[in-house]
Amino acid sequence: MTADQPSTDHYGIVAVASSAGGIQGLSVLLGALGPDLPVPVLVVQHLDPRHRTVLAEVLARRTVLRVKLAEAEERALPGTVYIAPPDRHLLVGSEGVMTLTSTELVHFVRPSADLLFESVAGAYGAEAIACVLTGTGRDGAMGVEAVKSRGGTVIVQDPQSADFPGMPQAAMDTGGVDFVLPLEEIAAVVRGLVGAKRQ
Repeated sequence: MTADQPSTDHYGIVAVASSAGGIQGLSVLLGALGPDLPVPVLVVQHLDPRHRTVLAEVLARRTVLRVKLAEAEERALPGTVYIAPPDRHLLVGSEGVMTLTSTELVHFVRPSADLLFESVAGAYGAEAIACVLTGTGRDGAMGVEAVKSRGGTVIVQDPQSADFPGMPQAAMDTGGVDFVLPLEEIAAVVRGLVGAKRQ
């Protein structure tokens, strides 16, 4: 690290989970992340597996970041948002290489935030940031514990500001959350953590 690099610039990835109400939540978060994000963003949004999704196209209109559906064996690049395809678990390994699997449902869902967060924790350890936004159920809570146990940072949307508080509350109940924030404040904290330049 050179003297002109910020000391906070030690994060390598941001993983985000959302379910019911999540498209609006993701639009607000991604739209405020800015153009120069020095890490990739991986997203699990629970989607109807029976239909082709246009989520990447919808979110691409809300942010200056590149947004696409994740592909197997693709490497996650900085400044790009990768969406888990419907009915596929999204995992990430060393060197940021992503894997898609059709293994069994976790908490009745596929893709699973728990599996994404656990893979991020294993691959990135203390360099991981996990965010849990609005949604029903408990998906993400076990993964939050995994990220926290490896020294990563966990951000949760304040359940009182969430359209559906189940997922954020379940994450908070683990006791492993670093920040509980209104949706509109999450992006600024993420940018600060990853050392993105001020806009």
